[in-house]
Amino acid sequence: MSLEDVENIKKRIENFKKTLMELTEAPGSQETAEHKVREMSAEVVDSNPYSRLMALQRMGIVKNYEDIRKYTVVVVGVGGVGSVTAEMLTRCGIGKLVLFDYDKVELANMNRLFYQPSQAGLSKVTAASMTLTKINPDVKIETYNTNITLSTQFEEFLNVLKTGGINGDRVDLVLSCVDNYEARMTINAACNELGLKWFESGVSENAVCGHIQYIVPGESACFACAPPLVVASDIDEKTLKKDGVCAASLPTTMGVVAGLLVQNSLKKLLGFGTVSWYLGYNALSDFFPSMMIKPNPNCSDNFCLKQQSEFKNRVKEEPEYTNVDLPEDIVTHENNEWGISLAEDEPTASNNTTELVELLKTENVNNSTKSDEEYLSLNDGIEFAYPSADQTAPNEESLVKETELNVDDLRKQLSLL
Repeated sequence: MSLEDVENIKKRIENFKKTLMELTEAPGSQETAEHKVREMSAEVVDSNPYSRLMALQRMGIVKNYEDIRKYTVVVVGVGGVGSVTAEMLTRCGIGKLVLFDYDKVELANMNRLFYQPSQAGLSKVTAASMTLTKINPDVKIETYNTNITLSTQFEEFLNVLKTGGINGDRVDLVLSCVDNYEARMTINAACNELGLKWFESGVSENAVCGHIQYIVPGESACFACAPPLVVASDIDEKTLKKDGVCAASLPTTMGVVAGLLVQNSLKKLLGFGTVSWYLGYNALSDFFPSMMIKPNPNCSDNFCLKQQSEFKNRVKEEPEYTNVDLPEDIVTHENNEWGISLAEDEPTASNNTTELVELLKTENVNNSTKSDEEYLSLNDGIEFAYPSADQTAPNEESLVKETELNVDDLRKQLSLL
């Protein structure tokens, strides 16, 4: 170990000491923790942190803003999007915030928002909790330095969703702010099993596109029903972040996506406005496409199929769904690899629930020469994150041809590679 390495370690130790002193000895932090606001007030004074939020109620936007204290929101992934999302929810006065992440703060994170250089080396959930508690001590914050994709820790994640609410019941909403496919599928599996509503979000590898998607198990497509959608851009960008490594990162794009995510979360929790099913963002042209995707009747997730069946029964029985057109026999489009169909993004005037209208082309369904995209009419500016099977079919040159070599000869060739 060089002298330079030793000096760097000493500096980090000093930073940790300063942080520890701030937490344990600073009188200001103790006073803040003691003076929590018991009731939200609309009184317009400089000392009231909620006066501008309560103004939403006075202006008729929200019926009762203080209801926000009843809700528990889980944020999975406290990185560029997740940390800003957690900060916004904290400033809004959410009742309880549960954070999941297993990564540590690095100096490479400083180009994004929220974290500070002095927090390098701390777990993201610990660093986030420290900052959020100072921002608003009224919010109860619970952290888990956990990798939910591990089978040994999935049950803990599932249990938190079941019992992590303020009163020991289910949480109210899950926000996915992760940057890899495996974690998204894990959240999807848990929410399908419990019937929990959740939002999925993502930022593209080129850092200029993003999206949010509201997923209601049984009513809209889950993450396993269809490949993820991305906003098309002038750059050849075909995929969301899948490998946990971001090629580019802009705090502005992440801030926009986090804002859209929290805005729609508040609309869902407090019951105002219209919640977007899918909302994309292209920073290059300030393009915001929206749409809804119906669930896949052949989804690989059995809990999703169960939720679809239960939703169909609710449509028949509950008055709020009386105007929803949901035929008993859902048409299966065998030529569509994912078996999905799009629904209108414009809600009907008579019902707050978006009507589930078939838009998938049904003509010539037996014509195998047409690609999936020809049958599935995506809104302008939207494309699949992953290519379909017909686009990835191997050509004749790439296929393994017959050979006279025996197994031993092939093994020798492999050993030379």
